[in-house]
Amino acid sequence: MSTEHRSLMMNANRRLGAALVDHNLVKIEDLERANERLLEIVATNQPRQSTVLGILAYEMKVVREEDVLSHLIESESMGLVDLREYDISEDLKKAMDRGAAWATWSVPFDQEEDFTFIASAYYLSPAVRNYWEKQFPGPILWYGTTLESIADFLERADAEASNTRSPFATKPPVAAKPAATAPTPSAKGGTMKPFPKSVVKAS
Repeated sequence: MSTEHRSLMMNANRRLGAALVDHNLVKIEDLERANERLLEIVATNQPRQSTVLGILAYEMKVVREEDVLSHLIESESMGLVDLREYDISEDLKKAMDRGAAWATWSVPFDQEEDFTFIASAYYLSPAVRNYWEKQFPGPILWYGTTLESIADFLERADAEASNTRSPFATKPPVAAKPAATAPTPSAKGGTMKPFPKSVVKAS
């Protein structure tokens, strides 16, 4: 991971952790433990494992991704998207900085007129939002998604470029539904499948 991407990754995780505490999704003492574990992982040069959300949700089990996504639905009025069978447009594929996508757990996955659609497991991190808003001149429509959905999407993009696979593995993706007020991205070469409704539960 480049110095630039490493700095972006650390800032994205730091700001996400602070937001999770601010929104009462995790306790400060749990975040402190997760940050210590994150530093251990970063020291072993495993950028695709370097996610404080993954540590909190799947190692420490003090928060569920379902709860974070439910918060986005209820507090941010955000739609959710399942990227598992979504094919990125060729223009975005050529332009996408995959290192930044891994660092922020976010991917631009479609464009329609002046709008850019970005799916993120780290939307609550201001550092992530600020980074991607600087990359695109037009309006951005944000969608929430899971770590697994982002990892699967980026692994497919990486495989096309280098025929390699990431060792990252998380729990199965959780529920998603399209935003009620936002334009719906077109599934170019793929399908936009909603997550099962039974998986998303209010916190």
